[in-house]
Amino acid sequence: MTNPVCLNCNRTDEQAPLLNLVFKGEAKFICPQCLPTLIHKIHLLADKLPGVEIPPPAAQ
Repeated sequence: MTNPVCLNCNRTDEQAPLLNLVFKGEAKFICPQCLPTLIHKIHLLADKLPGVEIPPPAAQ
């Protein structure tokens, strides 16, 4: 098994705490600093999470 790294910034668990998540049966990791990107700007991670559904922009 390879060492876990943040799927966004590539920091290791030696550099920052990492949260474990599962997407389409595959384990992924993300650091707390990048978690807001996963929640609020998931489109920025679409290339790292193939098949992720991008919600349409909210109506204003």
